[in-house]
Amino acid sequence: MAIIDCIIWQPQGREVIYAYRYPEQNLSTYTQLVVQESQEAVLFSKGQIMGKFGPGKHTLNTENLPILRNLFGIPFGGKNPFTAEVWFVNKVQTFAIDWSIDRMAIHDIDYNTQLPLVASGQYGLKVIDTEKFLVKFVGTKYKFTQEDMTEQSYGEFCSKAKSLILQFMLNNKIGYKQISAFLDPISENLRNMMQDFWYQLGLELTKFYVTSIEIDDSTPEGQKVREAIAQQASMSITGHTWQQEQMFGTANNAINGVTNGIGNMGSGGTGSLLGGLMAVQMMGTMGRMATAGGNGGIGSGMMQPNYNQPTFNAGGNANAGNTVNNVRDVYCAGCSKKFSTNQAFCPHCGKKYNPCPKCGADNAESSKRCVSCGTSLSVGGAGNICPQCHQPVAPGARFCGNCGTPMGGTNENVCSRCGAELAPNVKFCPVCGNRR
Repeated sequence: MAIIDCIIWQPQGREVIYAYRYPEQNLSTYTQLVVQESQEAVLFSKGQIMGKFGPGKHTLNTENLPILRNLFGIPFGGKNPFTAEVWFVNKVQTFAIDWSIDRMAIHDIDYNTQLPLVASGQYGLKVIDTEKFLVKFVGTKYKFTQEDMTEQSYGEFCSKAKSLILQFMLNNKIGYKQISAFLDPISENLRNMMQDFWYQLGLELTKFYVTSIEIDDSTPEGQKVREAIAQQASMSITGHTWQQEQMFGTANNAINGVTNGIGNMGSGGTGSLLGGLMAVQMMGTMGRMATAGGNGGIGSGMMQPNYNQPTFNAGGNANAGNTVNNVRDVYCAGCSKKFSTNQAFCPHCGKKYNPCPKCGADNAESSKRCVSCGTSLSVGGAGNICPQCHQPVAPGARFCGNCGTPMGGTNENVCSRCGAELAPNVKFCPVCGNRR
């Protein structure tokens, strides 16, 4: 084989190559070694490092490589051959190395259930210790690319990143709804924790970003979770319940049944038409019940809007609401905003609180029945309302039959509605606004 007199590496293409071994090994003591900017060359022979060379043009002789005399016994001067491997290491800093990890299961505090998560981002690396990088990471390959590096470090990298992300979320009590606001501190925390991992391989982690943490929908379970979250968000925005959505679906199926039945009448297909007509008749009955007010049955429960919507909370009770000492939040019948039942008037629009004697929901003054449970609101129909437990009290009763709270009775200086003491000259109760 011919003796090489000049060694140079000029990368071609867009592939990111971190280390490249020159294919020829027969060199001479006057071989010219050309090292480009942002490169470093390392010579190996008989398992030993003969020398390192930075950018520039170098002559391989015993003056630059004193170890040649010890390894080969080459006398000074003369074009004497020897065998060695020349490695070029690319020391350019890279920024856009993509990473992603999946199957991160965490018990989320927002939805109080197990969520499968997937995280992705980018990081940047730079070779800072050429010898350590070649010995510990590159090995015997003739070319070491960015793809080789990510594949070789994937297992340990993913294990560390997954553990650190989940620990950060749990320690700081961050749920899925707020996770996007904490991507920057998560990125900084992971960069500091994983710096030592790359340093042991002769690399410096210059940049590290977590760009997204989302629901892992690569599995059927993850797809169901994503659909459930989207459905819950949709219902929160539009203000309808799961029962109402099922009712709307039934109505759509009924209309499709009528259409299909009419289209199939010519071919004798009366089954779809009969089912569609029965469904339409059922929906019409429910609509009339809701319009007329009903008696608190299925029509009034499904067709009427539900102002006491369930909400997700970490305690797991969807219908508990905000209740402290029988005080809870209700929706104003005037502006539809929340306020507490211990307030006589809505703090947003000033409407007087007109509670239902059964469920406590706010109603318009002209309402005949409660918009939430359908209880009659006609004058004299429910008697007084207990100010403590909001249960109906028979007219004339001096104490609530449910909790024993005094109702004022015939005392003219006590409100007949809420039991508050009244000054002799006031005409309306200052607590509930009831006329004296």
